[in-house]
Amino acid sequence: MSETKSLLGSPQSDIRDANLYVHSISEAGRIVPSASRWSSIEIDDGRFHDPTAVLPRSHYMISTPPKYSKSVAFNLVIADKRSLKRFIAISISLVLLILAAFLILKFLPHKESGSGTAKDLSKALSQALLFFDAQKSGILPENNPVGFRGNSGLHDGNASKTLHVDLVGGFYDSGNNIKFGFPAAYTITLLSWSAIEYKNKYESIGELDHVTDIIKWGSDYLLKVFREPPNSTTTDHTDHVILYSQARSTDTSRESADNDINCWQRPEDMSYPRPVSLCRSSASDLAGETVAALSAASIVFKNTEKQYSEKLVHAAQKMFDFVTKDKSQGVYTQLRGCGAEAREYYNSSGYLDELVWAGTWMFFATGNSTYLQYALDNFQRAVNAELTQDKGVLYWNNKLPANVVLLSRLRYFIDPGYPYETILKTCSNITTKLMCSYLYLHDNFNKTAGGLILLRPSESAPLQYAAAAAFLTKLYKDYLHLMQTSGGSCTSEESFTVRYILGDNPLKLSYLVGFGNKYPTHVHHRAASIPQDDQAYSCGAGKRWLFSRDPNPNLLVGAMVAGPDNEDKFSDKRDAPEYTEPTISGNAGLVAALVALLEAPSTSNDISGGLDQLGIFTNIRP
Repeated sequence: MSETKSLLGSPQSDIRDANLYVHSISEAGRIVPSASRWSSIEIDDGRFHDPTAVLPRSHYMISTPPKYSKSVAFNLVIADKRSLKRFIAISISLVLLILAAFLILKFLPHKESGSGTAKDLSKALSQALLFFDAQKSGILPENNPVGFRGNSGLHDGNASKTLHVDLVGGFYDSGNNIKFGFPAAYTITLLSWSAIEYKNKYESIGELDHVTDIIKWGSDYLLKVFREPPNSTTTDHTDHVILYSQARSTDTSRESADNDINCWQRPEDMSYPRPVSLCRSSASDLAGETVAALSAASIVFKNTEKQYSEKLVHAAQKMFDFVTKDKSQGVYTQLRGCGAEAREYYNSSGYLDELVWAGTWMFFATGNSTYLQYALDNFQRAVNAELTQDKGVLYWNNKLPANVVLLSRLRYFIDPGYPYETILKTCSNITTKLMCSYLYLHDNFNKTAGGLILLRPSESAPLQYAAAAAFLTKLYKDYLHLMQTSGGSCTSEESFTVRYILGDNPLKLSYLVGFGNKYPTHVHHRAASIPQDDQAYSCGAGKRWLFSRDPNPNLLVGAMVAGPDNEDKFSDKRDAPEYTEPTISGNAGLVAALVALLEAPSTSNDISGGLDQLGIFTNIRP
């Protein structure tokens, strides 16, 4: 790919040497740096040379004098000493009673209610991250914190005589032993975004290394799924590119066949063939999301593992070039050998949102404005292609709600100006309406009697959608807080969604396994439901654990289950996955929401509120 100028100047230009201009953004109620003279005024003020100085100064209210004097003379006369003594005795008794009650409440052990306190959120976040350690495939590290898991899937990619590729690693998607590329890439994108924005919060509770380890485990695998045959001699490489979409078989046409759906086995005991699905074209959505994941992850590792970060960017660039030049763009589930087997589980309804998502993250990862231009040129097409039932819903199949929030961040804090302003303003307007739709439900969304927002009421597993929405709303609220404005916007009560998940619901049940005193114990999960007793159970023998009414012998700490139905009812049954099955994509949304709601560390200033102001712009040189 030819080298292009970075946004707002040459790659070598320095912010201190440039004449600066400003725009006024009505929603923000402030001025921000601009890229050009378009609708701008020139500022000759040294303080704008500091990128953090664009934040407005705090305004203080000047208090007025009190209406009444604080000094009033009273003439007190004791008429009855007996009444006085009685009054003093009663007062002392009340004080002692209040003091005793306080000491009892303070020193007696407390039940975890999932109320959303800082301690609760910190613990819930640490537990939610553990779920990803339970989902790891491949050769596990010696210090893997989930004791009932071991090495598995060590022959993935070598299931046939004709195919020999290393696809060891990655994450099992849910309660089965399948590795789906589409939701896995979405998971890494979302976790990376949360780590970029809230790095200080992760660090303050000692979980920064943990979340980056999870991201790296996923990005290492995503580097393996894209292959260009080295002996290709043609100019158009799209006919030779291979994108691996899935490792295992979900073919249920033969019920007697042993595979990852028909078998109820621990991953460590798998002995049946695990064929690989691959795509040579028409996988624009899968490729786009993989590009986004690698790009976002590269920002996470830019300052700690520079060489690895560059490797991620290089792979993302090659894949982006492939997918945007592919003449047969389409969704990965439309072709039999590519993703048809995933259709029942992760069917993709379109690919334009993933391509815009990919272009946006490539811009943040490289600073190359060509990628931003691509994203904005295709934005309206993606909006037009969005399904009605998906509007405003962030999940593995729809990235537009997250994309408009991310592009709004670009407009508010960098403001690239002309020729991007029109589309970026559209994004910020959509974002504002989206936040209002979460808060003032009206005709957009309904909620259960217990207060859980139902973003896709015709589908099960409502918690995954609600958690992702909670992340977006808190993140956007933090953007507004950083700009010291709240005018012209709506932000939902996102903390209620998390409190609902953690136990503040009609059943008083925590949907996060291991959190609180009451949570699901029959989680739909093969590894958690079969005892670790040094016996390898066959496919047939393993099914006794699927239908057993005993609690899981292994506690799957940190797994957010699918959740209740539309009437707040829940069935804690292992053979009812619509209630009890967790997924890595659902947990990614919960992790992002939890860290966003976590109290800012004491080391952060009052303005930032724990949000990294400039980290996401590390590759963009204004």
